[in-house]
Amino acid sequence: MSSTPKRVLVVEDETEIRELIALHLRREGYLVDDLGTGDLARTQLSKQPYDMVIVDWMLPGLSGLELTRWIRTELKQLQLPILFVTAKTDPEHVAAGLDAGADDYLAKPFDTLVLMARVNALMRRKSWMDSFNVESEQSPHAHILIGELKLDRDAYEVYLRDEKLDLTKSEFKLLEALMMSQGKVLTRKTLIELIQGDGVNVVGRTVDTHVFGLRKKLKDHSELIETIRGVGYRVKLLNG
Repeated sequence: MSSTPKRVLVVEDETEIRELIALHLRREGYLVDDLGTGDLARTQLSKQPYDMVIVDWMLPGLSGLELTRWIRTELKQLQLPILFVTAKTDPEHVAAGLDAGADDYLAKPFDTLVLMARVNALMRRKSWMDSFNVESEQSPHAHILIGELKLDRDAYEVYLRDEKLDLTKSEFKLLEALMMSQGKVLTRKTLIELIQGDGVNVVGRTVDTHVFGLRKKLKDHSELIETIRGVGYRVKLLNG
């Protein structure tokens, strides 16, 4: 972890679970606030910035799903990592949670080693993306334009000329990283870190599959993504 402690908000109505999560986070050096309702969390998020939110789905009043949607749409914290820790683990609920804006999904009961591995992976991904926001001339919410391809980080949308592309969340994150680092090679390991939290176990070949899908959707811009054999991928520099 960096020298500046990261702040995490834990939102869980079961006291024992909330305290267990908070305990392990503090042992890892995180600053932790823990609350028992979604309504209290919404109030707290309105006045205090956080580096991550860990939230249960089933909460009194405002649910975890509703809180997540509020964070993304009303608070407009699109880059804030959100981890669901919940007993709702059927495919429909997992899909709904990810669609609402969660970055990862951990089923109850959970192993605390797995919990902390997920938290640390999401934090690494956030730090990696934040480093681009600092180094890039683009603002954190700017459009990224390469040729006729435009990526809107604020709206999570990609357009090829005037056509909106239907990308999965993982495809969007991969394309965002590649476009932000135009001309630089991103290794498979780096790309795995970026999408590891999307509710799937990611391996190198999974990255290849996502890139294959991206290229199909990019149509005549597919050649923008170059394969660096044995290393990873990059978006090539365009002249002019």
